[in-house]
Amino acid sequence: MLKRLRRYLKKFRKRYILCKNDFELEAIAMKIPYKYAPKELRELLNSLVILIDTREQKNGHIIRYLNNKGIKHKSKKLDYGDYSFILPANKKLGIQRDIYFNNDIVIERKASLEELSGCFTQERARFENELIRASNGKMILLVEKAKGYQDIIEHNYRTDYKPRSFIGTLHSFRHRYNMEVIFADPAYSGNFIYYTFYYWLRECLK
Repeated sequence: MLKRLRRYLKKFRKRYILCKNDFELEAIAMKIPYKYAPKELRELLNSLVILIDTREQKNGHIIRYLNNKGIKHKSKKLDYGDYSFILPANKKLGIQRDIYFNNDIVIERKASLEELSGCFTQERARFENELIRASNGKMILLVEKAKGYQDIIEHNYRTDYKPRSFIGTLHSFRHRYNMEVIFADPAYSGNFIYYTFYYWLRECLK
């Protein structure tokens, strides 16, 4: 069956290198089993709606970016992560209902190294459980500190967590849970969130 599925995806130019395993491969193929012309592809990509977890706080800079760019967004309780997206129904292009991707890809935002330090120490069990729940899809950790890695090494953060332990946990979690880590200035968080989902979806639809 999986061999037939691979041939099917190759026929429609699906790039299954994005998928962690055969189950994820099959799930995405079932969601969007079509090949789209360039104009149709742009229409679908421009229609995506950003999902923001209802518990997300102090994200006014991200909301402003989305509003200024005319990017649709809505609040929804997410089981893990702070941001994901949906592809709204478009019956003309074969999308019969809204397709949610919050089980496939999420972004977890940390506003500071102090917050991340807490997730690696006092809140370690809770945070690791969240990573476990997200491990069937893709988890991206966005840390709003442009020189965050350098600041960890130099202990430029206000906790007693030792830099060697901080770095060790960061890399251990990256490999253990296939977690991508991005350090960025908060001024560009909205841009990063939107285009992460935009181009991830683009690769799925091509």
